[in-house]
Amino acid sequence: MAKLMNALLLRRFTLRQSFMLLCVVTLIAVLVVITLEFAWAEKLRLRFGESEWVLPSLVAAVMLTVAAGIVTMAILFYRWKLKRPLELLKQASEKISANDLDFHISYDSRDEMGELIAAFENMRSTLEKNVKTLWRSVEERKKLNAIFAHDLRTPLSVLKGNTELLATYLPEKKLSEEKVLDLIHTMNLHIVRLESYAEAMSSIQKLEDVPVHRQSIDTISLTTLLNDSAEQIARQFGKTFVSSMEYDHAVINVDPYIVMQIFENMMANGARYAASQVNVHYDIQKSTMKITVSDDGHGFSDEALHKAVLPFYRGEVWDATEHRGLGLYICKVFCEKHEGDLQIANGPHGGGSVTASFGTRVDK
Repeated sequence: MAKLMNALLLRRFTLRQSFMLLCVVTLIAVLVVITLEFAWAEKLRLRFGESEWVLPSLVAAVMLTVAAGIVTMAILFYRWKLKRPLELLKQASEKISANDLDFHISYDSRDEMGELIAAFENMRSTLEKNVKTLWRSVEERKKLNAIFAHDLRTPLSVLKGNTELLATYLPEKKLSEEKVLDLIHTMNLHIVRLESYAEAMSSIQKLEDVPVHRQSIDTISLTTLLNDSAEQIARQFGKTFVSSMEYDHAVINVDPYIVMQIFENMMANGARYAASQVNVHYDIQKSTMKITVSDDGHGFSDEALHKAVLPFYRGEVWDATEHRGLGLYICKVFCEKHEGDLQIANGPHGGGSVTASFGTRVDK
């Protein structure tokens, strides 16, 4: 009980107050012992007379008592005020040295050591937060780089295909001037996309930072551009492509490059799993544009219906070395940035179906 009271008492004192208290207690104890030693020496003198060894014995006893008091005070001060917090600090330092920041350190005391441990815990917490922020930043950058690499393939494929077409048929004059101009226009649009990719990669730290630049564009021009990309993608996978549209003509306000990115990822995903054909349906309503890409494959599994939009989810795709599991995740993020959403389902007659919607203003 006495030890508990003493411990509770010392916990409330600062190091200086605890040290002074122990000094006073030790001094009192030493004085009591020295007084007893003088009484003991007096008894020896009365018993043995004026012996030469009595005084040296007394002096030695007093010195030993003082030394023992100092050592005892130092041990008690260390055990009560320093041992536990120093052990905590040592263990915490070892964990930090081992890159382990997932721990907490606390010391129930109001003295300087308690404040030091509280400051150490605050430092650890801040360090853990900074490391997690840095790690997330690195992971976001890696993910973004993978996404850029993923999305560069389609414009490069379109440029390559159109270049081969021009190189093959232009010298033989098998292409009309209108077709050549149309191919050049398509190639120029994809070159602009590549330039925007290169610019974005140097400034964007995460996918959510990609800006949305809306512009007015008529649905015929937009769907023609999308269909050109779809034909290139379907050809790469050896599949056929069919498109349809409910709204014949309108001027809408969207970011065509983001719409193209979403569409190309949906198209690539559909062509990858289709048995032979990919269908695209454009539906332009009052304030929303919807694009549905469906295929005649096996459709989404129950797991894929819940996880397909997660980054790096690939399921059991056969070309896992090429497919990074980023396409539908990109679509989801960009749809949400464009005031829309992404819906994944299986068609009524089998096959997968992905619908992307975009918030837009329609001018009739």
